[in-house]
Amino acid sequence: MTHEPFGKEVRTPSRAWRVRTDAWEFLGYALKQLNTGRAAKSSQASLRDQIQRALGVLAAVEPYWAAPGVATVARLSDAVSNGEFQSAVDLLASVAPQLPSSGLPDEAQRNGRASHEVQEPDAVDRRDNGLKPRFEVLLVDDITEEEAESLKSDMYSQRRPTDSFHYEVTVVPSYEDALVALLLNRDIQACILRPGFDITSKLPLGRDLRKFLAGHVSDRLEGMRPIGRIIDLAERISELRPELDVYLVAGVSIETLASSLTRRFRRIFRRQDHLDLHLSLLSGIAERYETPFFTAIQNYSRRPSSVFHALPISRGGSVGSSPWIRDMADFYGLNLLLAETSATSGGLDSLLDPHGSIKRAQDLAARAFGAERTYFVTNGTSTANKIVHQSILAPGDIVLVDRNCHKSHHYAFALAGAQVSYLDAYPLDKYAFYGAVPLASIKQRLLDYRREGRLDEVKMITLTNCTFDGIVYDVERVMEECLAIKPDLVFLWDEAWFAFAGFHPVYRRRTAMAAARKLASSFNDPSYAARYAKQEAILQNAETNEYADDDVWLRTRLIPDPKKTKLRVYATQSTHKTLTSLRQGSMIHVYDQAFREMNQESFREAYMTHTSTSPNYQILASLDIGRRQVELEGFGLVQRQADLATSLAEAVARNALLKKYFRILTTHDLVPAQYRTSTSPMPLRDGYSTFEHAWQHDEFVVDPSRLTLDISRTGVDGDTFRHQYLADKHGIQVNKTSRNSVLFMTNIGTSRSAVAYLIEVLVKLAETFENEAPAALAGQADTPLIAGPPTTTPPLPDFSHFAARFRTDVSTPDGDIRAAFFESYRAGATAHATPHDLSAQIAQGTEVISAGFVTPYPPGFPILVPGQVITTQTLDFMAALDTKEIHGFNPDQGYLVFKD
Repeated sequence: MTHEPFGKEVRTPSRAWRVRTDAWEFLGYALKQLNTGRAAKSSQASLRDQIQRALGVLAAVEPYWAAPGVATVARLSDAVSNGEFQSAVDLLASVAPQLPSSGLPDEAQRNGRASHEVQEPDAVDRRDNGLKPRFEVLLVDDITEEEAESLKSDMYSQRRPTDSFHYEVTVVPSYEDALVALLLNRDIQACILRPGFDITSKLPLGRDLRKFLAGHVSDRLEGMRPIGRIIDLAERISELRPELDVYLVAGVSIETLASSLTRRFRRIFRRQDHLDLHLSLLSGIAERYETPFFTAIQNYSRRPSSVFHALPISRGGSVGSSPWIRDMADFYGLNLLLAETSATSGGLDSLLDPHGSIKRAQDLAARAFGAERTYFVTNGTSTANKIVHQSILAPGDIVLVDRNCHKSHHYAFALAGAQVSYLDAYPLDKYAFYGAVPLASIKQRLLDYRREGRLDEVKMITLTNCTFDGIVYDVERVMEECLAIKPDLVFLWDEAWFAFAGFHPVYRRRTAMAAARKLASSFNDPSYAARYAKQEAILQNAETNEYADDDVWLRTRLIPDPKKTKLRVYATQSTHKTLTSLRQGSMIHVYDQAFREMNQESFREAYMTHTSTSPNYQILASLDIGRRQVELEGFGLVQRQADLATSLAEAVARNALLKKYFRILTTHDLVPAQYRTSTSPMPLRDGYSTFEHAWQHDEFVVDPSRLTLDISRTGVDGDTFRHQYLADKHGIQVNKTSRNSVLFMTNIGTSRSAVAYLIEVLVKLAETFENEAPAALAGQADTPLIAGPPTTTPPLPDFSHFAARFRTDVSTPDGDIRAAFFESYRAGATAHATPHDLSAQIAQGTEVISAGFVTPYPPGFPILVPGQVITTQTLDFMAALDTKEIHGFNPDQGYLVFKD
């Protein structure tokens, strides 16, 4: 059994959970080895050294956890120093329920555990604590150890057997320690601030944490009064972990404080109010724990009822009495059948007109995701996208859209009758997929419409964030600069793969809802208006009212006029893709300052148009329970998800055999240099502060939980590698491949064992390739090491243009995709043509127009849309693809084109 060497400080918060878990597990193993005499004499000295290093790590991190805590570490250290290994083993056994687990979920962390340091009153049944969800409370005050233990005893004495939750208190003495605790300890659910805390941590923090603190702890704190420090810390907590409840405990006249601090604190208490504080802590958790619709469906399933309406399967009626399909109940369980109903009464609700439990569940989701309002969707984000587009767009409205967006957007435009203006993302030709749309391209397109006098026709812009391959926009900057050109522009951010991002402080700032809220706050700041006035003098002549040249607008970091701008932001999320939900569970989040006056009725009609009158209640219930989970443990799960991906990337890079055949693509591969100021190829690997800096400043970043594996040196194409090598032989599922790459994604359900298994499989495959590789090619870095398909990939085709008859104005690129889509329905309007015939026609100068969507998988977006002119570049790309799945292309007949 081997372990990585332990350091003596907290090096980076993103992996502290893993290092802490490993240290405790190693101690359990090593102490048993020494105690039982199993360790060879030659290795005992080394084992003792490793034990001391593990204890050093725990001495650095345990101050930020209530249990097992620093007292346990100190007692273990004393026992080891004295050679009392049996005592050390016994001590570890006594705190075993408190130890972190490397499994998923961390049951030992989340289940109730009574601290061995503070005895509970006899009235509390200890047996119940193991069944109650457990959380930790962070108390920030510089007090002695004796005062801390006395304070904990006072708080624990308020516990009752009827309490729904179990908590323990972690005390830290300083502002900096509070921030570190929030990053390291994902079990913290509430913070109590008292006026006596210091500013600087006295604990040994690593360079990464020190850099993080330097960016988050203001020099102004030294000169602040205690109440100023408290307010500043409360605001910082809200930025890092907005889901947490923050309480103020003061010894002065709290009536005066309450009138000015209510917004920052859930409640304010005097020091003696232990019972009210205890009840408030539990109440705060109960509010996040609430699942209105999930609870309603459970209550419904427990009540006896007779069904005289649709749904024979309801309550298992058509299943339980059947000798032929009884295995359905055996497989899915009775609860699923009991919960199946089309009723909307008895505590249930109507998704199409919610006023009860569904309405409450949606309101809680809006709170969790930072939206003004949230709507549940039970048939996927494909439908969510159509709802939003239909609610905003009318025939003739221009929509700017990322050309390589999901197909649901293209079909939505055909239904809405919008004029579509496609934006090209930067291509990654070597790997046969696109990146994202540069901000300069978006600004240029808006300025082009302004120059042609058509900017008023531009209604909205739709972008995918993050992209399938993990490219993430700077959402705040994109909206800010676009609104400076068109103040009423509507934004739809397709966050199908980004629902998890709102629950981590670094990810969050690049989500639609967080960016919208930040911009709204900025617009209310008088200094923002002053900045705009200074910019306006540069961009527009006050006397002639003429705009400066476009290149000035392109060079300037634009901000909008806060008096004229209305934030109208929508985000669609496939909750089921990255959070806990049954398949097709999605949400629409809305932050629209003009919603009631401009979109409420049209949104309702669009929602009615696309939403089933028989929604799946189990999907709705799973959306409700998934929201509960991320509000209570989302931060830790997302942190874990990103760290596990980083550990996988490091394993590939360090293993000599693996890196001979595989390579994880980095930010340098996926984001061209002109779109980033950071220099780290893998920011999270290089530390939390590096990660944070890149996500604050770069135009595009890469989601570290999405790993693109370059397999070009194996000589195997992506589709074959996915199906034959991973799925068929080893049971590993992946979602996407390109011609020479495979995309791996970690999620909140990924375990360390799963990552270890994937590494093991990659090693086995590399060994297979090693046996097949020609010796002469070994070591040639850019050459496939085994025979296989050509690794050169044809250039990705840009969107050509719409045919003139589908364009309103040939000076702008937008086209009427609806007219082209439905023209193909007309009898005799279309015909099929083979690629060879099309190439011949194009060579003769004939304009050939696509009559349908053509979507190869991969790359998974329409290469052709109705009304688009087909070019040689497109045909060459399609001819070189070896993918088996192409929607809209008939291998025998060819492409569907318009006859004329």
